Amino acid sequence: MELVTKARGKIEISEDQLLEIPEGLFGFEDYTKFALVDSEYEPFLWLQSTEEKNLAFLIVDPFLICHDYETDIDDELLSKIDIKKPEDIIIMTIVTVPKDGSPITANFMGPLVINKENKKCMQVILNDNRWTTKVNIIEALNSKGDA
Repeated sequence: MELVTKARGKIEISEDQLLEIPEGLFGFEDYTKFALVDSEYEPFLWLQSTEEKNLAFLIVDPFLICHDYETDIDDELLSKIDIKKPEDIIIMTIVTVPKDGSPITANFMGPLVINKENKKCMQVILNDNRWTTKVNIIEALNSKGDA
């Protein structure tokens, strides 16, 4: 399948790269079809809308940034995307790269939960005051090295 992307122009993607976000992302509820696309900066990926070429989010595995990151998500909430067992879950966080040169951050408060079995995804809000929407990635990586 051919996909026009914000970052890479026209690219070819496979069926297994497609995700459905039935309720959309917070603030972008009208967009429910996305693709996971490699970025030029590993380990980051693009979450690219297949419905709007200019809608894409840089995402990353939060466990690469923070060794003690935890998500306590209610099973009832997870049932919305048919999660049956914990090993079916992939957690990702949305990254913000400010234009003003301020720190690059990850949203640890609102992670994405992906069911790797059926390719459905949802964004959740964690009820845990340890996490914020603006975790400084460089600071977190530096402190992870000290641990």
